[in-house]
Amino acid sequence: MNYRFLIYISYTYAFPIGEPLEKEIQRRGFQVKWFADEPETQKKFSKDKVVLNNIQEAIDYDAHIILSITNSIADFLPGLKVQVFHGIAPSKRNFKKGHFRIRGFFDLYSTQGPFTTKPFKKLQKEHEHFEVVETGWPKLDPLFPIEEIPREKPGILISSTFSKKLSLAYNDEVIKEIQRISETGKWDFKVVLHPKIPLERIQKFIDIQGENLTFYNTTDLIPLFRESDILLADSTSVVTEFLLQDKPVVTFRNTQPGPHLINVTEVEEIENALENALDPDVRLLEEIQQFNANMHPFKDGKSSERLIDASIQFLHADKSHLKPKPLNLVRKLKVRKKLGFYSLKTFRRTPRIK
Repeated sequence: MNYRFLIYISYTYAFPIGEPLEKEIQRRGFQVKWFADEPETQKKFSKDKVVLNNIQEAIDYDAHIILSITNSIADFLPGLKVQVFHGIAPSKRNFKKGHFRIRGFFDLYSTQGPFTTKPFKKLQKEHEHFEVVETGWPKLDPLFPIEEIPREKPGILISSTFSKKLSLAYNDEVIKEIQRISETGKWDFKVVLHPKIPLERIQKFIDIQGENLTFYNTTDLIPLFRESDILLADSTSVVTEFLLQDKPVVTFRNTQPGPHLINVTEVEEIENALENALDPDVRLLEEIQQFNANMHPFKDGKSSERLIDASIQFLHADKSHLKPKPLNLVRKLKVRKKLGFYSLKTFRRTPRIK
């Protein structure tokens, strides 16, 4: 059967998550198209992608399977709706919110490892209108197998979240300290910021570029991961992604610190923490490995393959035991307002192709 897949996104950070899926779908000879519900994202698709320009085109495409890399989706689109997730870590503020919030849009949740699978399995029993399958996260497929890139001096990657309260990109003292340390010449710094961070904050890092510090305007972080020995960040989900290389991470005022991180709360502690991370003790490395096994145990680069297999299998499976998805009138109205398309149709029953 020639399945039709739709990759449904909102923001540009979904590109490196959807692209491994796109590659796997194309490898199998199936159809795949993209749709973005944010106008600015629509402008940033590369020319090699097949893009649906508006919601009517997405309806007419009549996808068998929709892979959603965003929290909500047009419920009136036909097809099996699969939640892929745009981040790997749970909420930066509250474990029970964000990542684990059931919004009633999806038929299948693709989880990344035991840490997320167990809560979602519990939620599956509670809500009874979706199923859960552990596949790993497609964005990480290009990371494996782990490859070391030779470099003249230690490399430090700097990344941040977009939340003003949590982001080191909003802390001028941190930025000054990063500039000072970079000017010592000991290490090579690479900076990449969340795409939703305002331009005036991004400019702060562009202004401190020098021989040992470079700003990168990209959402493709895998090459930067490979070129870096450690990460300096805050509470961004990039922390979890970077850790999966079994490399140390220094965090500044992380909201969920643990023994797998070197977390500091004061600016003057940053340099010493970086030095410790570059010469980690055995206990820290063991904690990182234990964390990784729970968060994302897959290191074969085949999460996209597992996700596509699971989606097709679920599309054909008997789902008569599942309840209808909730009405969610307020959320559905918000989706229609965002798209400027007020359809009266909604799909509450999980579709099946025998």
